[in-house]
Amino acid sequence: MRKNDNNARSFRGKNMKIYCCECKAEVQARLTDGKEVHPHRKDLYYLPFWKCGVCKNYVGCHHKTKNRTKPLGFISNSEIKNARIKIHAILDPIWKDGFVPRGKLYAELSEKLGYHYHTGEIKSIEEARKVYGVVKKIVAKVF
Repeated sequence: MRKNDNNARSFRGKNMKIYCCECKAEVQARLTDGKEVHPHRKDLYYLPFWKCGVCKNYVGCHHKTKNRTKPLGFISNSEIKNARIKIHAILDPIWKDGFVPRGKLYAELSEKLGYHYHTGEIKSIEEARKVYGVVKKIVAKVF
């Protein structure tokens, strides 16, 4: 057992209202750990997750920050989670490889979408498709 395993248990049981993409509503999410949501991944056991009590989907947390239980975004279902992953797969190399600074890239995306953009806050597959279209236009401009 790693030293962090005991610490993970200390935050279990807290609740927070978070939007759930599957339930299409704000839900009373429960704070839990990786041992519950990823029992096959011992490397995630000590990490915090918010879990919907209705559909059982979950969202990770900003565990490397001061507020390590702050949700990364909304609770998503597998379809939206996969769409978010695809969007990140296009966006991340642009700023990680130094083509455009990260802040500038996300500012342009936010401007084109008309709202402050955060990938973790995509609520629907329709919204993901819209974001994907804008991202593709930005990529075409960069390259």
